Amino acid sequence: MTQAPAPSRATRRQHDREIVALAVPAFGALVAEPLFLMADTAIVGHLGTAQLAGLGIASALLTTAVSIFVFLAYATTAAVARRVGAGDLPAAIRQGMDGIWLALLLGAAVIAVVLPTAPTLIDLFGASDTAAPHAVTYLRISALGIPAMLIVLAATGVLRGLQDTKTPLYVAIAGFVANGALNAGLVYGAGLGIAGSAWGTVIAQCGMAAAYLVVVVRGARRHGASLRPDAAGIRASAQAGVPLLVRTLSLRAILMIATAVAARLGDADIAAHQIVLTLWSLLAFALDAIAIAGQAIIGRCLGAGDAPGARAVCRRMVEWGTAVGAVLGLLVVVARPVFLPLFTSDPAVQDTAFLALVIVAVSQPICGIVFVLDGVLMGAGDGPYLAWAMLVTLAVFTPVALLVPVLGGGLTALWAAMTLMMAVRMVTLWLRTRSGRWLVTGATR
Repeated sequence: MTQAPAPSRATRRQHDREIVALAVPAFGALVAEPLFLMADTAIVGHLGTAQLAGLGIASALLTTAVSIFVFLAYATTAAVARRVGAGDLPAAIRQGMDGIWLALLLGAAVIAVVLPTAPTLIDLFGASDTAAPHAVTYLRISALGIPAMLIVLAATGVLRGLQDTKTPLYVAIAGFVANGALNAGLVYGAGLGIAGSAWGTVIAQCGMAAAYLVVVVRGARRHGASLRPDAAGIRASAQAGVPLLVRTLSLRAILMIATAVAARLGDADIAAHQIVLTLWSLLAFALDAIAIAGQAIIGRCLGAGDAPGARAVCRRMVEWGTAVGAVLGLLVVVARPVFLPLFTSDPAVQDTAFLALVIVAVSQPICGIVFVLDGVLMGAGDGPYLAWAMLVTLAVFTPVALLVPVLGGGLTALWAAMTLMMAVRMVTLWLRTRSGRWLVTGATR
């Protein structure tokens, strides 16, 4: 990492307060979407096995469709934060509106693709004859909420760029409560079955999008920012998002390859892998919250022309990421005997997952550094490098992971390969931050 003068104790305390103030609410908002899915699963699960299987397939498709557009949040956060740092709030909000308009256009395109192809998409996932109709019903209805979901991503990026992570937390909590109440009422009260669950989620998502739009529109009117779509601005938002899209797709490919390899190892291994991956993803939310704080603070510092301040914040956030990762790793080790029985009573699955969880625990400090540096470079708008680094990581991970079943390695070996993947990411990101080439100041990159 680029060397910076050691900050004073007072400066470190200021950085700590700002990181905590942004990261803690961000963590609460991050867990909202998994909670949506958990609520849907709990309610639909009581309808029957076929309905639950249909939900599982449809939700996997929906999650993938939305997750590849997460750049709407990341790119918007960095762009808006730079404008905030430069002291130009009208331009910051205008930049955010471009991202929201892009989200609306992408959402409409996804609906146009998903509605007519829903049966084909479900068939590609190998749905049974009993589960397929439920999956198609849920997918088609839920697809109507995708524009709202993408608007939520973009608007969340606007507020993060404005250094506000509390409003997304409040909206997420309200959305979760509304989603649970609507689903229960429509599924059982109205007797709509799985269609009721889908409609409940769509209504909740539209409500969340509306709440965000009210906040952003009020800010735009207060600062005299235009709300009309701007073709050049939308095009610029899309161009900024392309490298982050490549990064996200590469990461999704890594996770899919890991799951495919685990499936080839046997039933106990794939079951244990699902448990370990669930925990790994949960830990990632805590670390990603720090990364989100990094996006907002670094973008603002660079927008204000404060490269030394950005260096100091980067160093402090690496310390935070390492420390939080170490604490999370310790918690994994301590909680293993309690955690595993919650997911399975099969001794073979528990034994297989036990050793893999040790590797996950040991790797958490590395994960902490990776998430922080990823957030720092996103905040700096260094998307092209992030795309290149993730493609390199994918190229290293793929042959190593595919060799695991060939060489007779088990799930522990696979998660060792996952740790290697994170180590490669850490090296590529560390080299970039050390070079200082990411320190591009100004209202735009």
